[in-house]
Formats: sequence, C-alpha cells, structure tokens
Amino acid sequence: MSRYKLDLLSREAFAALSLHEKNAYLQSLVREIQSARGESFEPLGKEALSRLRRFYSRRSFADLKLDTINDDRLREALGSFGEAIHLGEVKKAIVHEAPTQPRSVTRSAPLDDDQLMFFVPAVHDAPVKDDLNLMDIAPFSLSKTARGGVLRYELKDCIVTIEGGADVGLATAYDYDIFINMVSHLAAEVRDYRIAQKKGLRPDLPARIYRPRAAELLKFCRRTLGGKQYLDLEKALDRLQATRIKITNLGGGKRRETEAFTLIGRFKVVSRTSQDKIDQVEVEIPGWVYDGVVTPHGKPSILTLNPDYFLITRPLAKFIYRVARKTAGVGEAYYRFDDLHYRSGSKLSAHKFNQALEQLVAATKHDPLPDYDIEIRQGERGSLLYMQKRAANTTAPTS
Repeated sequence: MSRYKLDLLSREAFAALSLHEKNAYLQSLVREIQSARGESFEPLGKEALSRLRRFYSRRSFADLKLDTINDDRLREALGSFGEAIHLGEVKKAIVHEAPTQPRSVTRSAPLDDDQLMFFVPAVHDAPVKDDLNLMDIAPFSLSKTARGGVLRYELKDCIVTIEGGADVGLATAYDYDIFINMVSHLAAEVRDYRIAQKKGLRPDLPARIYRPRAAELLKFCRRTLGGKQYLDLEKALDRLQATRIKITNLGGGKRRETEAFTLIGRFKVVSRTSQDKIDQVEVEIPGWVYDGVVTPHGKPSILTLNPDYFLITRPLAKFIYRVARKTAGVGEAYYRFDDLHYRSGSKLSAHKFNQALEQLVAATKHDPLPDYDIEIRQGERGSLLYMQKRAANTTAPTS
C-alpha cells in the first residue's frame, strides 16, 4: 500500500477553534481518512467526536477510552483514526484494493447544511455577454491545486483567453464557487430591487461592493467551517482577482474588438477574528458582471444552478455539469469527446482525458450528477457524451 500524508492542523491551531469548528474539522478529517482508504464516509456521533477532540489536543490514546466502548466497530474505527492522526498519514488503498464501485462524484453535505438557503435563495452563474456564457468553457483550472499558465479557446465567433496571475496562478474550480456566490448575491439584490419598484417605491440600485462574512461564503458553497477553509479563502480571493479573461470578437467581418476583465475586482479583508482568521471581506463586483445582471440589454441571461453543484468533488464533473446546464437545459445535448477536451482547457493528453471522462460516466451510474444523466454513445466521428435532463424523454442524435 502507498501512504497518504494528512495535512493536519497544529494542536495550537486546533485549540484556537470554537467547539463547532473543531467538530466540523474532525468530521472533514475523518472523511479524508476514509476516502484515502477507499471507504465510504460515515460521520462520527457526538460522543465519538468528544473523544477524538480530547485525543487531538493531547495525542494521548488514553483520551479515546477505547476500553469503555461496547460497539466493536466504533472502537476499531476510533482507534484507527487516532493512529492516523498520531502518524500524520494513512495507508492508501491502491487501485486493485479499492472498492469495485467507481470513486464518488459528490461528497456529503456539511452537518449544518440546513442553514444554506438562509443566505442566498438561488444559485446563479453570470453571462459574459449576450451570446457567450462562461458555462460553455472552463473559466478555471481543472487542477485541484493552483497552477499558472494560460487557457485559450478559439470558438466560432471569438477567442477567449484566460490567464492567471504570475504569483498565484489560475483560479480553480473550487475558487470559482466564490464567484458564483458573488453573482447569486447580486441577482438576489436585483430581485429585491424589482419587487420594491413594483410596490411603487424608489429603491437604490444594488451596490457595486458587497461584504460577505467568511462563514456565509463557506456555508453558501456548502463547505465545513474548519480552520483550513478560512486559511484557504484568502488564497482563493487572490487567484480570482488575478485571473483575467480576454475576449476577441471575430464574427461579422467587423473590426476586431477586444475586452478584458478579471473574475472579481479589488478585495480586502475588513475584519479578522481573535484567532486571526478572516471574518469579513469586501469585494468589488466587476463592471461586466454588474452590467450583465443589473442593467442588461434585455433579459439577463444568468442561469440557475442546482445547489448540489457545490457538493461535486471532481473539477471535471463540475465542468460537465455546467456544460449540461447551459446546452441541455431542460432537454438534451451532446458533445464529441475531442470538443469537450478542448473546451475543458485540460492539460491531459486526449487519451487520458477520454479515460477520465469514461470513469466519470461510470461513477455517475451510482452517484449521478445533479439534474442530468450522462452516457457515452458512438457517433460517426467518434465517441459522444450525451447529456439529458432527467425529466426529459427525448433521444439523442446519432452523429
């Protein structure tokens, strides 16, 4: 077996967390350990969390009090978690030792997920312009970790270039969840503005600045409130602010027009907690987002996403869901594998990308994407990914 290194919080950092944050962190750590072993996630109960909290703080196996646990399965599980934390690593299941089912596509919702809709009633993604939406392509790196480089998409009527900052790299699929929060916040503000207008009031237009609390951002993105999530948040904002999108129009025989913009405008940390964690941030909404949602020419073309989008664990699966939502809508759509490879911006070879796509389709048989079923069909020019809204009963084209 190979070894999987755990990125553990120091005991000092763990001690600085609130009780709720400690429990959330330990649940996420248990999930990580079980995932590395190829096991399905089983959250710990209140008593088990209490034992593991004491153990984490002092790293004394006596704090687990394993001899007082009558449940053999729980006693064995807690002992193995304690050992993994003590060693800082876990034995990782290799391919032939892993379960026969493909790796899951989605993760479990956080324990306090019932508060999700308290913050934003709907989840939206933004248009770039009337005839182009970022859901056609991957506006983020499919790598789970930040990297540099440039994504370039030569589409039918334009060229889209996405470039990350020299120091921080491209925004990742997980960073982009924060961008979606910004758009959704603005869409909710516009909805309230229109309602007030219909009542005969004279409301102010939504502000270009919004000031979310870190906990609200994490809850909206359906993440736990562990200490590591707060540490990662500032890095994510750095990458979003540094990631620049440039569009060059090609169509109509007109002179080329080029425009460039960042995913978010300037941001600053407004306040921190006594443990020096981000408490509240201030983010400037870029003009292209603001104009597309607040003052569009005609009806704004933002699309609503399923909140379960945030539970998708694989960047490739996030990309495929977005393509399905944009192109299949309430019906169906299909793409050739080579076209998806191009639109994903993936640095994998065509062969390895096709393998990853095939593995994703296999995994969705037991853990489907939100809203859409996907399957592989053969067309005249190679493999096709067929996407269909579950409520639809139409058939896909054969080529």
